[in-house]
Formats: sequence, structure tokens, C-alpha cells
Amino acid sequence: MTQADLARRIGVTRQTVIAIEQGRYSPSLEMAFRIARVFGVGLDDVFQYPAEEPS
Repeated sequence: MTQADLARRIGVTRQTVIAIEQGRYSPSLEMAFRIARVFGVGLDDVFQYPAEEPS
């Protein structure tokens, strides 16, 4: 699947997909679910949030 294909399927621009891939943009929760749905996987298979450092 190309970046353009993914962008079309989730309703954003290809530039947005590129920014997400490069870590320059964090998608909304709704967009994250759309991306996971396109690939048929769970949200945590697509996105990971870094663990917090203990205080």
C-alpha cells in the first residue's frame, strides 16, 4: 500500500501520512483507529506511546 493509498482511505493528505511516519505529527485518536482498521490490527499494533520515566 502506498502512502497515497493510505491517505485516501483514512481521509487525509499524503503529507499527513508522511509526517506521522516521521514522528513529526501525532494523529488524533479517531485517525489512529482509522489507520489500525485499514490494516486490520489493534491500535497498539500500529502506535506505541513511550513509557513514562519514574519520578
